[in-house]
Amino acid sequence: MTKRLTAAMISQAAERLRPVVRRTPLEPNQRLSDLLGTEVLLKREDSQICRSYKVRGAFNLIASLTEAEQQRGVVCASAGNHGQGVAFACARLGIDGRVYVPSTTPRQKRERIAALGGDRVQVVVGGGTYDEASTAAHADSDRTGAVYVHPFDDVRTMAGQGTVGLEILAQSQDRPHTVVLPVGGGGLIAGVALWLREHSPATRIIGAEPAGAASMRAALDHGGPVALPEIDSFVDGAAVGRVGESTFPLVKDLVDEIVAVDEGAICTEMLDLYQSDGIIAEPAGALAGAAARELMPYGSAGPVVCVVSGGNNDVSRYGEVLERSLVHIGLRHYFLVTFPQRPGALRHFLDEVLGEGEDIIAFEYVKKNNRDTGPALVGIELERAGDLESLLHRMKASPLTVERIPPGSPLFTFLL
Repeated sequence: MTKRLTAAMISQAAERLRPVVRRTPLEPNQRLSDLLGTEVLLKREDSQICRSYKVRGAFNLIASLTEAEQQRGVVCASAGNHGQGVAFACARLGIDGRVYVPSTTPRQKRERIAALGGDRVQVVVGGGTYDEASTAAHADSDRTGAVYVHPFDDVRTMAGQGTVGLEILAQSQDRPHTVVLPVGGGGLIAGVALWLREHSPATRIIGAEPAGAASMRAALDHGGPVALPEIDSFVDGAAVGRVGESTFPLVKDLVDEIVAVDEGAICTEMLDLYQSDGIIAEPAGALAGAAARELMPYGSAGPVVCVVSGGNNDVSRYGEVLERSLVHIGLRHYFLVTFPQRPGALRHFLDEVLGEGEDIIAFEYVKKNNRDTGPALVGIELERAGDLESLLHRMKASPLTVERIPPGSPLFTFLL
């Protein structure tokens, strides 16, 4: 099998997938259009079978296997969405499979994998990160002979995922000026970029990856794939510690720009998608829209397409999503306040430091009986982000010792 992706492979994948996957909508989004000052369209892969584009690559690879390979079964590692695609393909094609997931994979995604695969698929928790799950899945493949179905670093996977680009052009009235895609291991953007460069070479291609797992940016800076020492797994659908050996050269040669997006900005876009547009997006599904908002100062001469890559979000995570968003937009702040252990100290803080519309949303006080002071962790929510300067001024004028906890502080790991 050739290791070089071609546009012909993407065309063949489209034919193979036509009776299986949905041709997802490409629809205008008024909210983002108003923000960017140009037409913005969303490619709704959140409405795909399995609620993610990942089924395209997984099904294309598994359906391409020889009969002998299919009889050996398949194995994969997944943060959730790829595993659902593999499970769907196994059940549809009658092939046995095992899906290794990290322990951070939301329960909703694990349950969906099991439901889609039925008695054909076994879900195995292998390690705390995607890379650890991948190591376990590779060991399984070596031990049993099962075919490893890579979520991004295989031309068959990339070809299937590249059909997203084929559909974007087929559905567009005007050639898109810019296409923004989420980036994890690079399979989606590699496949789409190849198709766009051959059929719409003037289109600007931008990849968006989470700031806490900016593995493609690290690879570009290093000159090749390199393992990140640690990652923030919040954007689980794109939190990959090392990009693909096959995807990297395509991204390097074909993609115009890779941007890192703060997880808080992703959460803000998730909430806007839900509250304004009625779209339930997982964190990776909101990556492209969040990145497009960062492009506002640059403007655009024509339509912008953002790929909403997935909608498999666990509702139990919305507390953290809201918290990260409020911190990002400057409405929620945390402080260490040292109170003297005497009556009235807290009342002074409430009356003299807090202003109108400023609410305490967290208060943890630790009293030390053998000391004259006691520290407290205080969370404050503002009505407007611009009110912070006035609050900090009142804190400085207060006799209390107040230390602000910046969003990048390690202490935030105890808050989020």
